[in-house]
Amino acid sequence: MIGVTDTEGEHAEWSFPAVPGSVRSARHAVRDALHHWGLDDAVGDVAVLLVSELVTNSLRYASGPIGVRLVRPRPDGPGGHPASEATAGAGGGAEKPGLLVEVSDPLSEPPTERAAGPEDETGRGLQLVACSARRWGTRYGKSGKAVWFELPLPG
Repeated sequence: MIGVTDTEGEHAEWSFPAVPGSVRSARHAVRDALHHWGLDDAVGDVAVLLVSELVTNSLRYASGPIGVRLVRPRPDGPGGHPASEATAGAGGGAEKPGLLVEVSDPLSEPPTERAAGPEDETGRGLQLVACSARRWGTRYGKSGKAVWFELPLPG
């Protein structure tokens, strides 16, 4: 891990080097944060799986640091997430906000969904995100992109 930006309050954020061991480190960091927030039973396995897939994609295609960010909805605040206004496909409506997860890297090219065949060992990461998340998308910044997804929380 390059560094922990923040793990207090309503969000947790880490930066990982672009090396294979970072996938495991990211999984553990996410699992620990969700456990600390009491959300590991609700979304832990899915969140960890999807983070693992997205960090692996970043490792495969980008050469710089990989960021992972979790944002949980504020229990007493207005609906939505700080990033939800800027994300494509976020939509509106009365849905209760869920757990927002972002994986960022310095590559500005969009991720590409592929149709993986039954014998293919790769190519299912974005399919898993699309099937498992309430919504997902890509947000572009000055230095790369963030692939984000939202998981619904019970209640």
